Amino acid sequence: MSLDSAAIEIEKRYEHISASLMQSSLLPIDEMVKLNQEYATLEPVVAVIRERRNLQRMNEEIDAELSVTNDSEFKEALQSEKALLSQKLEKIEHDFMLLLIPKDTDDEKGVIMEIRAAAGGAEAALFAYDLMRMYCRYAERQSWKVEILSMSSTGIDGVKECAICISGRGAFARLKFEAGVHRVQRVPDTENNGRIHTSTVTVAVLPEIQEVDINIKEEDLKIDVYRASGAGGQHVNKTESAVRIVHIPTGITVCQQDDKSQHRNKDKAMRILSARLYELEKSKKESERSQNRKAQVGTGERSEKVRTYNYPQSRVTDHRIGVTIHNILDVMDGNIQNFIDHLISLHNAEKLANFSEKEL
Repeated sequence: MSLDSAAIEIEKRYEHISASLMQSSLLPIDEMVKLNQEYATLEPVVAVIRERRNLQRMNEEIDAELSVTNDSEFKEALQSEKALLSQKLEKIEHDFMLLLIPKDTDDEKGVIMEIRAAAGGAEAALFAYDLMRMYCRYAERQSWKVEILSMSSTGIDGVKECAICISGRGAFARLKFEAGVHRVQRVPDTENNGRIHTSTVTVAVLPEIQEVDINIKEEDLKIDVYRASGAGGQHVNKTESAVRIVHIPTGITVCQQDDKSQHRNKDKAMRILSARLYELEKSKKESERSQNRKAQVGTGERSEKVRTYNYPQSRVTDHRIGVTIHNILDVMDGNIQNFIDHLISLHNAEKLANFSEKEL
C-alpha cells in the first residue's frame, strides 16, 4: 500500500468515526469510549495528511505555471518557491511515515524502575541512590506521581537495590531508554589518595501493569510471610509483615518488607511480580527487540555501559548517541530531557530505516 492509499484509508476511518460520534447517544458507553480514543489518535494523523495534500496541490500549481511562463524573473521566483515547498513536503512525508509506524503498546503506561548497585561495592550503592533521586526529580519535573515500592539501604545515602513506580501518561515512552548499565567515575569520600574509582549501577525499566494486562493464577504462587528485619538483623516489628512471593512456573521471586502492613507489602510485591512476568512474556513474543530484563541491564561489568557520569570533569556522556553534557549536577538533579529527546530521535530514525511501503 502506498502513502497515498494509506492516507485515503485513514481519512475514511476518521470520517466514519466522526459520523458515529455524532450519534453517540445510540452507542453503548464502552464502544463510545473506544471510538473517542481512536478519534483522538487519528486526529493528528489526519491533520498531517491534509497538510501534505495541501503542499502537494501547491507544488502541482507551481509546476503548471512553470510549464507555460516565459518570464525569466517570474520563473526564478517560482523555482525558489518550489524549493521551499520541496523541503516542507520532505518533512511532512517524514512525519507522516513516523505516524504510520506501529507504536509500542506500552508507551502510554507508567513505569517500574529497578535500580541495583553492581560493580564497585559501597560506591556503587551510593550512586544507585543518586540515580534513584535523579529519576524522582525528573518525574517531579513532569508532574508525575512517584512511589517507592521497595528499597534495600546500606546506610546513609546508599542503596543496594530499589524499585520505584513512576505513574504518568507517556512515562514508559520517555524512560524506557534509561535501561542498561550506568557507570560513574568519581573520588569517594573515603579515598585518601584522591584516586578516581569506577562503579556501575544497573537499571531495568518495566511497564506498569494493570490487572487486565496479565493473568496470574493463584495456584502458581508460593507466598510466605515473615518478620521484617533491618540492619544488624534486628526486627523492625514484631509481626509477620514481610512478604515473599515466588512465581513457581518461572522461579521469579519478589520480597517486600518496607511497609508495616502485610497487606500493602503483598500488594507492592504483586505489582513488581506482574511487571516482571509481563516483560518476560513480552520478550518471548518480541525477541528481536530484546526487552527482557537481562538484555536491559547486562552483567553490570564496568565495560558495559549506556552512560558515563564523570564527576571530576563534570560531564555526562551517553554512549549510544554520542551526546555529552558538561553540567553533571544539573543532570543529577533530574534534567535528563536532552538525553531522552536524542534517544527518541535515534529510535525513530532506526524505525524509519527498517520501514518500507509494503508495511504501511
